[in-house]
Amino acid sequence: MKILVAEDDQRTADFLRKGLIEIGYTVDCVSDGRDALSHCLYNNYDLVLLDRMMPGMDGLDVLKALRAAKSQVPVIFLTALADVDDRVEGLVAGGDDYLVKPFAFSELLARITVVSRRPKATEVTTSLKVHDLTLDLLTRTAMRGNVKIELHAKEFAMLEILMRNNGKIVTKTMLLEQVWDFNFDPRTTVVETHISRLRAKIDKPFDIQLLHNTRNSGYSLYAPS
Repeated sequence: MKILVAEDDQRTADFLRKGLIEIGYTVDCVSDGRDALSHCLYNNYDLVLLDRMMPGMDGLDVLKALRAAKSQVPVIFLTALADVDDRVEGLVAGGDDYLVKPFAFSELLARITVVSRRPKATEVTTSLKVHDLTLDLLTRTAMRGNVKIELHAKEFAMLEILMRNNGKIVTKTMLLEQVWDFNFDPRTTVVETHISRLRAKIDKPFDIQLLHNTRNSGYSLYAPS
């Protein structure tokens, strides 16, 4: 996930960059409103953290220009402007969320997660791709390069979740909830068993490993850097 931090306070920008990179995000930083607009228009960001008060161009004007240019990139305002009118103005202009400084970094991460989950209004995903692995959601088929991979229903569901979370950790609990509809730990090894079978199909016959275990955390699927 690629995030642009538009923040003119260097300490805050450094704090955000360090914390977000530690989580695993790719982060660019700008300190000027005009640079923020330019970066958004000429790069593909998954999310923008936008200060309201920046030199060059106010954050609110940056957002209005983005929406006028039909950009639907999610934007979370990070600002010291805490009045209700300011928050309403930011949300009405097209902001996806509004967080007042000072804020807890854990709360920011939670809001990033929530905003990232929202479906994009004009985008319907029909296929997923990670490196040379492709999942067609309409025909329910998987391909690695030119090789068709036969998957059972649960394996397909697991792979879809992993690919939709490309590069992120997917926990065992998440898989139990989303694939098996378990809202508790049934204390089985069903996830481990299916992960092993999935790995045997999508990784073992090929040179490059895409599915990775993260110790005591879960699983992630990503292309080599």
